[in-house]
Amino acid sequence: MDIRLTPGYYVQPDGLGPVIEGLMTNCRTVFDIKAAMTLVLDAPDATELAAGERGVIAPGAEVDGTVIVQAGARIEAGARVCGPVLVCSGAVVAPGAVVRDHSVIGPGCRIGCGAEITRSLLAGDCFMKHQSFVGDSVIGRGVNIGAFCSTTGLRCTGPVTEPAMEEIIITLDGQHVRTGQTKLGAVVGDSVALPAGTILSPGTLIGPGTVIYPRNQVGGVLPAGSLVR
Repeated sequence: MDIRLTPGYYVQPDGLGPVIEGLMTNCRTVFDIKAAMTLVLDAPDATELAAGERGVIAPGAEVDGTVIVQAGARIEAGARVCGPVLVCSGAVVAPGAVVRDHSVIGPGCRIGCGAEITRSLLAGDCFMKHQSFVGDSVIGRGVNIGAFCSTTGLRCTGPVTEPAMEEIIITLDGQHVRTGQTKLGAVVGDSVALPAGTILSPGTLIGPGTVIYPRNQVGGVLPAGSLVR
């Protein structure tokens, strides 16, 4: 197994709580995380993830389905959250934000007005405070997602269908690697900042500590510590 396909290459799980730590340590590849997250959130006892004191769902927040808000987390008035979703301790979903099904918002994340997240994991202390979109993705701890950034999760080599039919295949050192997914946005490692306006191609893998200068599109596999001009 190439280390660049493993969750631990992208996200250091310590201190992120049992759910995220479990996803990072129990999944063989980063491509397994979304399915594992779905199983956790769809489990009959999923509401136990917020055992003890609960966080705050403010009057005026629009919340549907199973939405678990852990102690110290807040969903503010004007936010929309459609479960199943887990909002971890210390996270804030602000007015105008949209968080959709099968997402985990990790501890300390800040999700702002115009931000939309679906079927994704934000590991912890992520800033996504402006209009932007993250779907079918894994975002590491301490990642900053600038205004008007977007992941793209579908192959567009032919007519777009729903449900999607074409598998996302990545290229690693000249070899094709099957992901087993027809919708796959990006995996962004710890401490990466995405400049405003960045569009990530389907199946983009960005190693931790990568520095990306302003540009329109980023794709492929970027090893840890890369410099992208």
